[in-house]
Amino acid sequence: MAARLANRGISALIPGSSSRAAPLAYRIQHRGFSSSHINAAYATAPKAAVASTSTTSAAKPATSSTTTTTSSAPRTVTPQFSGAKEPPVPTARNVTADSAAAAARRQRSLTDGLSDAPPELEGVPAIDWTRSYHGLGSISFTPEQSEALLAPVTQDDVEVKPDGILYLPEIKYRRILNKAFGPGGWGLAPRGESIVTAKLVTREYGLVVQGRLVSIARGEQQYFDPEGIPTATEGCKSNALMRCCKDLGIASELWDPRFIREFTSKMTKEMWVEHVTTKKRKKIVLRKDDSPKYPFKEVKL
Repeated sequence: MAARLANRGISALIPGSSSRAAPLAYRIQHRGFSSSHINAAYATAPKAAVASTSTTSAAKPATSSTTTTTSSAPRTVTPQFSGAKEPPVPTARNVTADSAAAAARRQRSLTDGLSDAPPELEGVPAIDWTRSYHGLGSISFTPEQSEALLAPVTQDDVEVKPDGILYLPEIKYRRILNKAFGPGGWGLAPRGESIVTAKLVTREYGLVVQGRLVSIARGEQQYFDPEGIPTATEGCKSNALMRCCKDLGIASELWDPRFIREFTSKMTKEMWVEHVTTKKRKKIVLRKDDSPKYPFKEVKL
């Protein structure tokens, strides 16, 4: 009891002590969220004061007051991490792809040739068939010549490739041209040099009949060994002749779908054959009056 009275006496002697303690306790109890140094960054910034702008017009004596209120959006702190980037995943080089790319770079492009372009004759009154289209479409052939060119193809002359494609041997085209125009009445004129790629020989030719150009075509022929390029150039010429003769109507049935279906159903057969060395089997198409040639032999499944 005596101690309590002593405390009251001390409080009475020290004025304002309770008034200082009360605000301190109030501040501790009601501490704001923004007082923490961790969450201070997420606190909302105070709104900007209202700005009043007065605009005076020179034309009118009256003044107008415009009040603009701007408020800043709440500031948001985005944490940033300065971590090191992961190294790229190591990949092994594809040796097969690299070797294929190197082989492709070594291949000859379509701009390479055999340097066998037709010679340029100066001072000779001749037609330059490498660039000229002299007589193209100027006059038709005689009825006798047209009859020889448009004669129906003989089925005994038609051959079949192992994949089923019908074709006429190139010697047959030459015989038809000789029958229509006579030997020496026609010829193939090269219109550029031979182009040789890694597996192909190609060259453009023009068919000249009785001194005028009648057709232009590009021939092509595959080869599998560099030593076979001379033979491939001859095959390229025959292929161009066949394509030129198509414009003259020679053996046009071979491009007629109805004739192809009828001939295939009546004159061809499918057969399984086996290679005598590798023992690999495959199915081929050949004429009914033909048999498989070496190194293949017929097998029964």
